Amino acid sequence: MDLSGVASALHARLPELGERMAQRIRSDVEAYQDESLIPFDSLRRSCTANADLVLSHFHSAGAPEPSPARETGRIRAEQGMPLADTLHAYRIGFELLWSEIIEESRTHPEVSDAQLVSQSAEIWALFGRYAEAVAAAHRETAAELTLQRESRRSALVEALFTGVISDRTTLWEAACELGLPEQGPFAVVAAAAGAPGEEPLAGIEAALRQAQLPSAWRLLPDQQIGVVALPGPAAEQTCLRTLRRAHARVGVSPGFDSLRDAPQALRFARLALAGLPGAGPGVARFDDNPLAMLVAAAPAEAAHLTEVVLAPLLVLPAVERARLLTTLEHWFAAAGSAADTARTLFVHPNTVRYRLRRVEELTGRSLSDPRTAADLGAALLSVRTRGVGRAGSPAATRD
Repeated sequence: MDLSGVASALHARLPELGERMAQRIRSDVEAYQDESLIPFDSLRRSCTANADLVLSHFHSAGAPEPSPARETGRIRAEQGMPLADTLHAYRIGFELLWSEIIEESRTHPEVSDAQLVSQSAEIWALFGRYAEAVAAAHRETAAELTLQRESRRSALVEALFTGVISDRTTLWEAACELGLPEQGPFAVVAAAAGAPGEEPLAGIEAALRQAQLPSAWRLLPDQQIGVVALPGPAAEQTCLRTLRRAHARVGVSPGFDSLRDAPQALRFARLALAGLPGAGPGVARFDDNPLAMLVAAAPAEAAHLTEVVLAPLLVLPAVERARLLTTLEHWFAAAGSAADTARTLFVHPNTVRYRLRRVEELTGRSLSDPRTAADLGAALLSVRTRGVGRAGSPAATRD
């Protein structure tokens, strides 16, 4: 069937046709009614180009190149229009165009109703092809824009942590773009990655956002680092609960008020992570154990302290060394109570007292003296953090 005459007649009033299509879409699709989101001129140009694309089909042997359809998908993605609304609008425009083709065909005696019915299947197959082009371009553009936004966000977070951003105006602009308040309190989080490029806190930004805690993150080869806004008195505990659900090894800095202090806070968060005991998941706050943080902050000095204070224990056979160090660790955790230590170790209190006397004999330090007890506690923290004994041999500090 030849609809070229119909197409030529509609081509002659293409600008008016594009205007009517744009008005119909603006009227029927609520998302398109915001002039600031989609200017009417942009919508009209798109409708005119797509009407031209469809009408050109009747003058060519095959389907024309769907570049106007792809351009529609690209522009709507850039304007932030959801794909579902974009396709809805495209269908409305296409329906109006098809109704115009039918009306114009009434003035062409050579075109019968039966022929129009027969042609409708081809026309709607054409719509499906162009709608697919719209959707593909929209998805490609949306994915590219998301990647660009994430890259920029990551770069801004890196700038905060390296101290590149220091001017107050620039800090305010960065906070706005990252969705963070200009003033704190904030906390910095550092989580250990199991493998390069692995997110130990996958989905953490969305989880915190759901808890009304804005945050911004950057993934490094060995860590995932982020800054979290803590707007209310219960915000820190909510943040900690969310972090614990990730089952990762996490360090959290003390709170701070200005994003200008993010570099120092990152150092504190990493120290908290380094001081986290054991090898399994856990969340350590810098403020929870200041002594452990000091040990983690000065590894060389802590190693020397270990050699000075615990050297006689670290040269013992592995089994005895582990028994004494574990007993000493439980004794510190029990605030110096032999009875409580015995309960956690499932031994008799006299066994605990015997082992503690053995520690005192070997080290020449009295556990009843607060100063020497502090030395032993710091040295024990160093052993636990480093996981090695004398001359780099395994500390074997578990029963």
